[in-house]
Amino acid sequence: MSSADLIGSVGWTLVHFLWQGTLIGCATALVLMALSNARPESRYLAACLGLLLCLAWPATELALRLHGGEGTGGDAMVLFAAGLVAGAPIDQGWATVLAEQLVPIVATWAACALALALRMVSGLLWIGRAAAHERRDAPWQARIDTLALRFGIGRAVRLRVVAGLASPVTAGWWRPVVLVPAALVSGMPAPLLEALLAHEMAHIQRHDYLVNLGQNLVETLFFYHPAVWWISGRIRVEREQIADDIAARQLGEPRRLALALSELEKIQFPTHHLAQAANGGDLMSRIKRLLRPQSHTLGQALNWKAGIPMLGLAAVSAAVFAHAAPAAPQAQPDVPAVADFKSCDRPLYPAESIKLHHTGTVSLDFMVATNGKVADTRLKKSSGHAALDDAAQTALAKCTFKPATTKGKPVPAWTAVQYVWSLD
Repeated sequence: MSSADLIGSVGWTLVHFLWQGTLIGCATALVLMALSNARPESRYLAACLGLLLCLAWPATELALRLHGGEGTGGDAMVLFAAGLVAGAPIDQGWATVLAEQLVPIVATWAACALALALRMVSGLLWIGRAAAHERRDAPWQARIDTLALRFGIGRAVRLRVVAGLASPVTAGWWRPVVLVPAALVSGMPAPLLEALLAHEMAHIQRHDYLVNLGQNLVETLFFYHPAVWWISGRIRVEREQIADDIAARQLGEPRRLALALSELEKIQFPTHHLAQAANGGDLMSRIKRLLRPQSHTLGQALNWKAGIPMLGLAAVSAAVFAHAAPAAPQAQPDVPAVADFKSCDRPLYPAESIKLHHTGTVSLDFMVATNGKVADTRLKKSSGHAALDDAAQTALAKCTFKPATTKGKPVPAWTAVQYVWSLD
């Protein structure tokens, strides 16, 4: 596969995720609304499935594109979505506009995704250094060992005291570590700090660190879609709520955990994104829920503000498409597109078709963009055999053309070609 095919496949996958992610976000919102009075575990599972679909859907599409060699073409769904957003007539010019922007789209995405990936790696390195070099505290290590036994955790849980940290955080799966702020060790009453550590034990018991890493992966790949950030945020809110419930049951004192969180609420500093922290989510909502579990349900209703990011995406898309709306390609340009036959590879006769003695003629209409690339193809008349039709479209997509012109200016234009498959 050529680099152009790879860029095309990745680019169209990223473009498609604009509408795919919006659909997933809306569906997830509806499910969460239906589960508003359910247990937080149910909402957590629904949000996790939504985020997993945000990864699985484009990954499947990319695999199909790479396997089928369709990376250089658009499809009807992209045109349909563009027409709906812009309120404009749907024409094949949209495919040309998008196809010509795939290289900068992929380049910008790759640069931003790389920056986020480096940020994630630096966070993992920081956690590793903290676990290896920060101060140990024997009395609190003994307390956390006791808590681990109460929670049924068979792995050793390490405790490190870190200066400058605002809240206890947990990282690691096989060798988990709890990082505790030095200010809390010296200044918070021991029963309250123990309640916060019980919350961290709940995260370790549930292997939440692995899910959190998965969230960071999806956020890194699809950082440009607000639905991903919203769903991921809902996962974190529900996860903290679940950990609160588990810790409160183990302590037998929900009020003690609520009091510990209220003390922590006074210190509002950001904690590391790769680790679970006791001050995650809305602390005041969590405190109220612990004190009045029957009358306060965090998921009782989704705030209408949750839809603002996706509405913003639609508005931005509308503005972009409105200003980039292409003129419909002229049916009769002054000078038609001309093929550079040196750029066209000889079509490969499918091995299975040779074995079955399949022959026939494929008639194709195709659009040549202003950059000379094939922006879209349409099957006008089939050979009667899908493999031969696909092979013809794949070969055509690799050709370069001298674009059609009108008054000396390159314009997108449709033209036609026939592939004759013969075994003579």
